Amino acid sequence: MATSVRLDDIFIEEAQIYAEAAKRSVPKQIEHWAEIGRVVEDNPDLTYEFIKDVLLATAEINAGRSSKYVRRRKQND
Repeated sequence: MATSVRLDDIFIEEAQIYAEAAKRSVPKQIEHWAEIGRVVEDNPDLTYEFIKDVLLATAEINAGRSSKYVRRRKQND
């Protein structure tokens, strides 16, 4: 469900800068920030880099760009 929200002009200008750098639309940039904020609030001990990597890994799995991990055993000589 789409909802209209009033946001400060300065915030939108900042979002535009970050959106351009990340090749996202302004709404997608704001959604990205909201998702990161939600994860941080739920997991305050995690670093931003870790959260970003987990979100990237999740997106790769959802896009079918992962493969099953197969543990390799050492060969006994």
